[in-house]
Amino acid sequence: MRITENFNGNWVFRDGFEPVHVHALQPGETVRLPHSAVELPYNYFDETDYQKPFTYQKRFDWRPEFEGREVSLVFDAAMADSVVYLNGQEIIAHKDGYTPFEARLTPHLTHGENLITVKIDGSENPEIPPFGGQIDYLCYAGIYRDVWLKVASPVSIANVKIETPDALAEKKSVIARVFLANPQGQAFSGTLTAKIHRKGGGDVAASSIKVDGNEVALTFPDLTDIELWDIDNPVLYALSLKLETEHGEDVLTQRFGFRTALFTPEGFQLNGRPLKLRGLNRHQAFPHTGYAMGRRAQEKDADILKYELACNVVRTSHYPQSKWFIERCDEIGLLVFEEIPGWQHIGGQAWQKESIENVRRMIERDWNHPSIIIWGVRINESQDNHAFYTETNRLARELDPTRQTGGVRFITNSELLEDVYTMNDFILGNEELPGNNRGRVVLRDRVETTGISRPIPYMITEYNGHMYPTKRFDQEQRQAEHVTRHLLILNAVAGDQDISGSTGWCMFDYNTHKDFGAGDRICYHGVLDMYRIPKLAAYAYASQGDPRDNVVLQPVTFWARGERNIGGVLPLIVLTNCDYVEVKFGEWPAKRIYPDRENYPHLPHPPVVLDLRSVTPEEFGTWGRVWREGTITGYVDGEPVKTLTLPADPVPATLEVIADDLELRASEKDAVRVVVRALDQCGNLLPYFEEPVILSLAGPGRIIGPSEHTLKGGATGFWIEAGDAKGKLELTVKSRRFDTQSITFTVS
Repeated sequence: MRITENFNGNWVFRDGFEPVHVHALQPGETVRLPHSAVELPYNYFDETDYQKPFTYQKRFDWRPEFEGREVSLVFDAAMADSVVYLNGQEIIAHKDGYTPFEARLTPHLTHGENLITVKIDGSENPEIPPFGGQIDYLCYAGIYRDVWLKVASPVSIANVKIETPDALAEKKSVIARVFLANPQGQAFSGTLTAKIHRKGGGDVAASSIKVDGNEVALTFPDLTDIELWDIDNPVLYALSLKLETEHGEDVLTQRFGFRTALFTPEGFQLNGRPLKLRGLNRHQAFPHTGYAMGRRAQEKDADILKYELACNVVRTSHYPQSKWFIERCDEIGLLVFEEIPGWQHIGGQAWQKESIENVRRMIERDWNHPSIIIWGVRINESQDNHAFYTETNRLARELDPTRQTGGVRFITNSELLEDVYTMNDFILGNEELPGNNRGRVVLRDRVETTGISRPIPYMITEYNGHMYPTKRFDQEQRQAEHVTRHLLILNAVAGDQDISGSTGWCMFDYNTHKDFGAGDRICYHGVLDMYRIPKLAAYAYASQGDPRDNVVLQPVTFWARGERNIGGVLPLIVLTNCDYVEVKFGEWPAKRIYPDRENYPHLPHPPVVLDLRSVTPEEFGTWGRVWREGTITGYVDGEPVKTLTLPADPVPATLEVIADDLELRASEKDAVRVVVRALDQCGNLLPYFEEPVILSLAGPGRIIGPSEHTLKGGATGFWIEAGDAKGKLELTVKSRRFDTQSITFTVS
């Protein structure tokens, strides 16, 4: 039987690489993967610190299970230019920093001790995508995803592509195209047996076929009582394969779902019904560790998008992301736009050849994920290149004719070689540029932008972002404008049936090169900060969700008389999915305010806006001259469902320390996020509180990053990482102004 084991522990890491050292283990730091070659400060760092070679080495012993089998290491990804050696012999070189590669060890294994050496070069090599030009994100060096030891039969299952060609028919079918690995070129014959299982157990169908070549197709016809995979009911099935030949037995199981996804000139359809796509772009970066975060953190990002931000789609900008993230999207019903690595720059012929291979690797890794609805086969925001993009599209359609292709551009009148015209629309904000007299245009006209008059599938893949970077601790009026810009786009897209949907730029802030972002090497483009703490604009998305899942009631204010220019809080935006709200100011009677469908007629849940349409001039003047406590209550179906009290005189009352989970797993480099907030006497964030807190951790684990944090805009975050031993972790958070807080974690 196949053995697949985690191979992440006990690597020896050091700066630099010398070819002479691949024959013997060299001194260094013992680390566990996923690993970042350099852990960077939160901001103000030199990104060239990791743009150089590094060495990873690991000893392992021969095992009886290796005899007569194929032994390999599967790297989920390493950044960027990787070379793997076994006992001094080069095994494989891999230049793509975002997709898996397999190092075949069999020919060079010795009975006794063996030594794996991996050279990782974090230099921005101009022959490797996305490098060669400027890049608006960082590509952190290291073996930053998992590594697996794989032991299989000499003839084994390499991959399987599962298709559901008639998912909407009463009787459905499955076609499984199975690809076999036979690295020694041995003659063989055997039987391939397959079963389809329901989640929770129970067989749907079974089939078997004789095999004597490297590819075979299995068909399962006339399947009944099958549930579709959908965003609200993401039903997954499993295909289990067993290969039996004279060389041994091999097994592989892959999950999949029954669904259809189609971009049309009239919008996007999931399972034959219209669905407006609403989502955000995501980088895979984290503070300090860069790309090197494990399964829990990857899954948590998917959960935040789906459950906290009410998104139904995410774009993996600008590269394939962790399999844990994609698998979680499958599990929770979050749609995915996945694309190849790159940012504006197209290199020479060798570069383009590597990029075309990126298309192959991305699709062959991810073609069974029902969450993925489109392949991005164009370098983000690049110029046209007919020959190059003809080939990326041809290859994508050959590998996977079940999905459409897209290519994200920001130039107008671009050649359309893809199935869907996907466009980064940054027109909102251009009114601020000198000489622009177009006014506050929210979206470009599709025909004007594309130069194509016939109906075509069309999607907005980025907006806002660099047009209006906003920090979580910025002045209230800037944050209100940030909120408004996101609302305007969401409303415009929702109201245009010809637009399939949109993915805003972007989910959270991220570190970047010195040429981009703020002067501290952070792009403040997110609706969350780098710790995934929401800015006020995050609630523009969250409020579009169903109140039965999560009631949102978020006023866009710090409730301070002198925060705004001139003073007061009007106009006041309340982001909510309630039917209406009642607002009470001091001793004055409560006012009932309904959602602003005049300015946002197409949103599922428009914001409530208090302005001169709902507040008389006399009241408006009063609210600016005196200051009182405010109370906001949201109503659904005539019943109060949530109330916020905004004190006129807020004082520090509570230091809130909340972890995403209290259970961690040992020996997995498992990390859980902790958020610290300073709250007033009514439980609201204190937006000006910026004093330090001191963190300490006792037990088998560590705090990622510094042990001293200064609260930014009243809050901060960090991750706790479990070590290899089981036990208890005791986190203590100390502050000069608050009582000491403690959290206990269990590591099992």
